[in-house]
Amino acid sequence: MTAYGLLVSPSHNRVYAQSAAALVRAELTVFGERALGGRLGDVRETEIGGVPYVTFDADELTELDIRLLSNLSSLYALFQIEGDLLRPVPLQPLDLFGSDLLSIQKYSGKTNEYFTKLLLNVTAMAMDSPMDLVTGRPRVLDPMCGRGTTLNQAMMYGLDAAGIDIDGKDFDAYAAFIKTWLKNNRVKHQAETANIRREKAVIGRRLHVTLGASKERYKSGETMEITVVNGDAVEAERFFRPASFDLIVTDAPYGVQHGSRRGRAGDSSRTAKGAQPGRGGKARLSRSPVELLAAAVPGWARLLRPGGAIGISWNTFVGRREQLAGILAASGLEVQDSESYRGFRHRVDQAISRDLIVARRPSG
Repeated sequence: MTAYGLLVSPSHNRVYAQSAAALVRAELTVFGERALGGRLGDVRETEIGGVPYVTFDADELTELDIRLLSNLSSLYALFQIEGDLLRPVPLQPLDLFGSDLLSIQKYSGKTNEYFTKLLLNVTAMAMDSPMDLVTGRPRVLDPMCGRGTTLNQAMMYGLDAAGIDIDGKDFDAYAAFIKTWLKNNRVKHQAETANIRREKAVIGRRLHVTLGASKERYKSGETMEITVVNGDAVEAERFFRPASFDLIVTDAPYGVQHGSRRGRAGDSSRTAKGAQPGRGGKARLSRSPVELLAAAVPGWARLLRPGGAIGISWNTFVGRREQLAGILAASGLEVQDSESYRGFRHRVDQAISRDLIVARRPSG
């Protein structure tokens, strides 16, 4: 067996930095359980020279193993431990673009980009073929995408991605950001925004971006697509075909920064901070994400391909894990409930204790 040490990346967010080592340890355990055949042992948090590491034992890692581990969310560097010496292991991350794609946007309520990457990673590990994260091109949907942190992470990985958000301001902000970012970074692309019509009525707007990681890839047709819909998450099936995604990843309303909103017609949505209950039959604000997810998850499940997976993060102060597990199971999904998948709960602030839950659509 060989000992390895994972240097935890420093986070600009002080609170997240306090949880980073524990979270990447849980993430690494999921990687070992689902993709590496249980070959990782003694995964633990360790201080080396007063600096936090996550250490583990394994048979010598293969090139494919390293390609996978290179994408751990809070990985800064990986070392092989030889006595008192650390031998660097060259990393091979999927990243196609600079980190500013994920970090440059600053706004109230933004999900931490390290956690967004973690949620995408551990959801991908629940797929029937978890190594597809590095050897394939799973298609990603975030049905409550806000200003697109999940979409940007998928783009960083070279994956096709789609998002839905009911907030027109968030839709416009993301459209402006991604167009400007692509232009400033001289990424070859095409972007267009158009109305979505059904039965002669406009039901939303769609931003569609086609881009290439390089001019050569773009010219050869080796492109990726980002699609964002300004519409209702509960109506996701109106915008996308059944069984068209391998991964559905979303950060549910926390009941503090965001709320779920249901109107007379049964519409549910994600609302911006400070939204107030409606009057005269207008939408009212609910602090719990459970009502929203109960209405939306059955439709989301039908958008998953067999063998695909869904991952949801939420505030445990306003929704219990058992409630979300029941919603996922009632939609025909298999909840991943091993000890490895129960190690992600952490504090965001005084009002938010965040956790995640993952489920897979059976392939049979």
